[in-house]
Amino acid sequence: MPITHRIDGKDLASGGRTSPVFDPSTGSVREEVALADAGVVDAAVEAAQRAFEEWREVPLARRARILFAFRELLERRKEDLARVISAEHGKVVSDALGEVARGQEVVEFACGIPHLLKGAFSESVSTGTDVTSIRQPLGVVAGITPFNFPAMVPMWMFPIAIACGNTFILKPSERDPSASLLIADLWAEAGLPPGVFNVVHGDAEAVNAILTHPGIRAVSFVGSTPIARHVYETAAAHGKRVQALGGAKNHMVVLPDADLEQAADAAVSAGFGSAGERCMAISVVVAVGPVADDLVAAIATRTRDIRVGPSLDEQSEMGPLVTGVHRDRVRDAVDSGVAAGAALVVDGRGLRVADHDDGFYLGPCLFDSVTPDMAIYRDEIFGPVLAVVRVDSYAEAIRLLAENPYANGAAIFTRDGGAARRFAHEADAGMIGVNVPIPVPMAYYSFGGWKQSLFGDTHVHGTEGVHFYTRGKVVTTRWNDPATGRPDLGFPTT
Repeated sequence: MPITHRIDGKDLASGGRTSPVFDPSTGSVREEVALADAGVVDAAVEAAQRAFEEWREVPLARRARILFAFRELLERRKEDLARVISAEHGKVVSDALGEVARGQEVVEFACGIPHLLKGAFSESVSTGTDVTSIRQPLGVVAGITPFNFPAMVPMWMFPIAIACGNTFILKPSERDPSASLLIADLWAEAGLPPGVFNVVHGDAEAVNAILTHPGIRAVSFVGSTPIARHVYETAAAHGKRVQALGGAKNHMVVLPDADLEQAADAAVSAGFGSAGERCMAISVVVAVGPVADDLVAAIATRTRDIRVGPSLDEQSEMGPLVTGVHRDRVRDAVDSGVAAGAALVVDGRGLRVADHDDGFYLGPCLFDSVTPDMAIYRDEIFGPVLAVVRVDSYAEAIRLLAENPYANGAAIFTRDGGAARRFAHEADAGMIGVNVPIPVPMAYYSFGGWKQSLFGDTHVHGTEGVHFYTRGKVVTTRWNDPATGRPDLGFPTT
């Protein structure tokens, strides 16, 4: 029986199409997952709409208690969730645990929803007239999430959406769908009513049904830039509120005064963690001036020492890629870099993992002397490929960032506080790190990039998430004295 949808608290195994779910470490098919059609999406929306009528009336304090219970269950089951992620995605368990922890931070943030939804009140804006502003839930909302963070990215969305009084439909990646069902189990155990959180598995057919469904009020998305643009344009054209986060090509600028050991450690961790399958991975190191030779040598030494192996092996530091097709695509990108004339300092294409010949492995690859006209610089590779671009000055580094179409995150490594402050002001990206290679904000700040890394005007989680999943209402109130009241055809201004 395939992995099922979860609608209205019940498993639904839709007949028809399925898709294989692989174990990336062995290359074998673990299970099949059911792929939803428009009818399944309809059923999920109907269940979510029924649940919304009651959930929106649940007091804030009770919502917060359910969220806190979910948080406690998540803490107790985080090892189980991490191993489910690792088995289907291919990232090592320690990395999966980090993913769960970063998602849990958003759950903890959402536990403060009674404070976060406080409105404003103005007394006597005119004679006997008061004004109140409040925020109310939208209704049924949906999240379409990527394979690379099957727990964290959904948890950027649904805790806040549900805390605000909405009901939620999650369409996770069909490549690693099981984490979403374990999360649904935890919600049910925490006391969330059926229909408030629903899971619909699927591919493009399910996505397009969500984007065009009249019963869905808002869509959150994380994925590649071409799909993000499609999601934004299609959902917005159908009257929905949209936040669509796209691709990235994150740059890490290393100035000559930087701590070389710290910079090299950061480049390797941020470039090859989770096999580079992160939207905030460092994929370009910009070496400024004389630091380049020593920096490349230090990165190369560390890269060669990375232990690549099965995701559930405690000795592994980097696991396989998510599918064989994706592995081959990344390997083709490495081939193109060699053909374009970049220097392949560390070549991971020949990696073999003992007793796992059919796994989706590709060793870490390090390029030097990459130029902006090369495809390995321009394209989001989404794999363990790190490119070093050499420039002569800080100004050239800033220009590279400005000319790149992506603007998710950027980092600088330096001992100079003035240079760091200037970079934070000038760098053309939505999230900036100073001696921090992956500047993913904490839950009480919002996550999001600029340019082709974001379509829509609202970032994910934090207070922007609260505003995205609610709409404002202003109530103007006047209580007249019946003894003195008379018709007034003017605007109440005094």
